[in-house]
Amino acid sequence: MAGTPDAWPLRGLVLRTPRLELRPDDDDGLHELVALAHRGVHDPAVMPFQVPWTDASPEELGRNALQFHWGQRAALRSDRWSVSFLARYDGTVIGTQSISATDFGVLREVNTGSWLGRSHQGRGFGTEMRAAVLMLAFDHLGARTARSGAFLDNPASHGVSRKLGYRADGTMTVARRGQPAVEQRLLLDRAAFDRHRPQWTLEVCGLTPDCRALLGA
Repeated sequence: MAGTPDAWPLRGLVLRTPRLELRPDDDDGLHELVALAHRGVHDPAVMPFQVPWTDASPEELGRNALQFHWGQRAALRSDRWSVSFLARYDGTVIGTQSISATDFGVLREVNTGSWLGRSHQGRGFGTEMRAAVLMLAFDHLGARTARSGAFLDNPASHGVSRKLGYRADGTMTVARRGQPAVEQRLLLDRAAFDRHRPQWTLEVCGLTPDCRALLGA
């Protein structure tokens, strides 16, 4: 019907970097992401995630991943949202980059998280993915700050954060595989990101007024 609002405006949102294309998750892409997870995300001897989802059995891992992403999608509303972008290189899913916010219209703050398949790590994709959603947040949605975090024994994540200008913002201790582990909280403001942003321009397509409204912008 003419004039009917798009029921899911995020489906048209696309971010393009020099090497990657990022789109909000879709079911076909999620099945590709699950196959990637089965091939390995990290050294099994370490656990980089607060929620140890990669410790699940092969039978449960894929179903758990799908249900998590479906749940995030179903729970999205303008005052509390999380968008998981599937990152593709040469048309193949190589990982996922999330961006989330609570009361974004008031606080103008986002959080980010991500993972890459092991075969795609060490090539700068993690920095490129996070920079893409930070550019979306700061340049297109009007964010003032962004937060992240990583365990102290996750040097790859901390390396990405240093490159993009984050500063330490305290620590917290959580249980990880039955043992205490220290997570470093990280904070980034617009001025610091502008000093550290990569020297390329993000291409953003499909950020319609309905899409902005859905994200509380």
